[in-house]
Amino acid sequence: MAMATLPPRLVVNFGKAPLSTRARCSSLAPPSRASPLRLLRARQGIDHDPSQARTFSAQRALSQDQGAHPMRKFTYHVAASFSAKNKKYNPVADVFHFNPYSRIQTEKKKPKSKRPASGQDAFFISRVGDSNAVAFGVADGVGGWEESGVDPADFAHSFCDYMASAAYEHKHDGSEVLLTPRALMQRGYDDVVKDRSIQAGGSTASVAVASEDGKLEVANLGDSGFVHLRLNAVHSYSEPQTHAFNTPYQLSIVPPSMLARAAAFGGAQLCDYPKDADVTQHRLKHGDILVLASDGVWDNLFNQDILRIASRLMKGIGAWKTSDGGIRVVDNLGRFTEPQDDSPQRPVTLQSTLAAEITAAAKAASTNQRLDGPFAKEVQKYYPQENWHGGKIDDICVVVVVVSENGRTPEAQSKL
Repeated sequence: MAMATLPPRLVVNFGKAPLSTRARCSSLAPPSRASPLRLLRARQGIDHDPSQARTFSAQRALSQDQGAHPMRKFTYHVAASFSAKNKKYNPVADVFHFNPYSRIQTEKKKPKSKRPASGQDAFFISRVGDSNAVAFGVADGVGGWEESGVDPADFAHSFCDYMASAAYEHKHDGSEVLLTPRALMQRGYDDVVKDRSIQAGGSTASVAVASEDGKLEVANLGDSGFVHLRLNAVHSYSEPQTHAFNTPYQLSIVPPSMLARAAAFGGAQLCDYPKDADVTQHRLKHGDILVLASDGVWDNLFNQDILRIASRLMKGIGAWKTSDGGIRVVDNLGRFTEPQDDSPQRPVTLQSTLAAEITAAAKAASTNQRLDGPFAKEVQKYYPQENWHGGKIDDICVVVVVVSENGRTPEAQSKL
């Protein structure tokens, strides 16, 4: 049973007449087609498909992890999957396969007709300049702006388009410091603010840059976030930034008239900017899996759910193998991450299958009113008088990265 009342994700305080919105300065207050997993297993000659369960993750986040050899070189295999909350999920069509050699049109942002069918959520994946580094991220547009006649998707999708262009056009100045995710977030935000076609709106964001030497930096603002899997464990993950329950940090544009009205009623403003994002650094290893997603995933799946999906797939296709020393990653991930020469127009890869499986699981959990997800647990904690159970229907956007080390040799196998 749904809650009778629920606080908006952000409120600009106009005294007794609050307006739901996300603002730059705001106050506190079952698919019919064969699944990608089945297609990937068929490609590898594997049919096993064990069931999964849901448990709560008690793992703590790690901001840094040392140990990667500085001379190692890494390649990042990236894909995204998405589903708008008011549409049926198509695990074949609703997938994006990243090609680092594809040109990004930097002259202008994409027209609405060419946006992915991700609703108010958006994502981007881009090569960083002429380097082998990759930038990627997700943004969750704020649904509260609809009450003001604003399409929340405009901010989120334009924000991601501008970040993709900035990363693609980035020129390395020769210093040791490469493009940072916080700087990329700032560039995208500045471009959105300057875009006269966007008069209002806002979004949360999780943005990452992975360099060729295995260094990863993530900037997270709000309740979009990431989880970093290593072998059969949750290695690290982000914590959501919130001002209050269901009130995440967010980048926003607020029309002057709205700010003036808030000030007239004594509303105090909180301003969230890229500088407020949590930034963490990580060292990546061969076989690591990164998942960046909007809160449509994190409100419905626990970290251990994500791990269970990845573990089931990785073990099922033979990418993770059990040995006397523990679980190890096979040396050659290319046969899983690279599209086959005889693949159809929409190829099936390990990264795209992981993204599709996670999206499908979050979609199913969002409409399951019998099994309490993370959002339901939070409502029960802060508003025990409300009878909220099950999942939370929302737009869903997932970006998955599979890390592989170049020149992998049997002597350097990863073990748990």
